[in-house]
Amino acid sequence: MTDEAEGSGLGEREQALLAVERRSWPGPGAKERAVRERLGLSPTRYYQLLNALLDDPRALAHDPVTVNRLRRVREEKQRRREG
Repeated sequence: MTDEAEGSGLGEREQALLAVERRSWPGPGAKERAVRERLGLSPTRYYQLLNALLDDPRALAHDPVTVNRLRRVREEKQRRREG
């Protein structure tokens, strides 16, 4: 598989980040554990990469539902911090 799998322009890691966010997780810590085990990333690094990915137009083209949902969540958190 190429780094631009499925022709979306996103690499495998970027696609994996979005796949984690598409899932629902059973309880606290399950998602963070999966991030460490499957992606080999600390939760902090995962969220840094994910946040940058949300601003990438290729991510929006690849998975618009997930990206738009995460953008709304991020914007709401920013509004709460500011206000």
